[in-house]
Amino acid sequence: MNTMQLQDILFSQGFGTRRVCAGLIQQGFVALGQDVCTLPATEFVAQGLRFSVQGIEWQYFEKAYLMLHKPAGYECSQKPSTYPSIYTLLPAPIRQRGGGAAAGVQAVGRLDQDTTGLLLLSDDGKFIHRMSSPKHHVPKVYQVTAKHAVDDKQVQKLLSGVVLDDDPRPVRAAHCEKTGDCTLSLTLTEGKYHQVKRMVAAVGNRVEDVGGLHRSRIGSLALPHDLKAGQWRWLTAEDLAAISG
Repeated sequence: MNTMQLQDILFSQGFGTRRVCAGLIQQGFVALGQDVCTLPATEFVAQGLRFSVQGIEWQYFEKAYLMLHKPAGYECSQKPSTYPSIYTLLPAPIRQRGGGAAAGVQAVGRLDQDTTGLLLLSDDGKFIHRMSSPKHHVPKVYQVTAKHAVDDKQVQKLLSGVVLDDDPRPVRAAHCEKTGDCTLSLTLTEGKYHQVKRMVAAVGNRVEDVGGLHRSRIGSLALPHDLKAGQWRWLTAEDLAAISG
């Protein structure tokens, strides 16, 4: 297996410039297990390496694949206009991975500031493209609370297709069913701007402004019940397989 200098490992994971990373090591802030390493050029097999920086445990990942339970009141933007950015919910090293102008993880698609639920983030450009491109038809499931009662005619219109003002082609839900008088489970395989809200409006209803839209699943990956709003975690190999499936 290929080895890397410890200062380069820290740099790749977002702990600062190479000079900053070397300084952290020289000051005794970096440990592997119980052993403190003070030599920045010490080489280690990076893959799977576990270490701590200033007492905080980390693991080396060549690419980052994360899930975040997005709370309401956050924008999926690095430069938010009104509300705080979702990126402030992540530790600094994850936001700064890799250095350079395009450092850190990026959201795979966006959720509106008032939409909650499952959001994926990564620094793997190919993964982001594959998951967000409509050509790959990755299903995304939303739980919708409408302002008015939902009837069967509205459900059928969502399934057969509605025309939005920026595209003459009908947009269809891959799956849609009533889950209550004013609630729907809606599955889409493409992502347009405010798509769910606009589709519901097109059939004569409206998504509730507060708590009206929640993404519960991407592919076969469901938002874990124990992942609270504002929390994140690394995706496992099983999670990645579930998304692709």
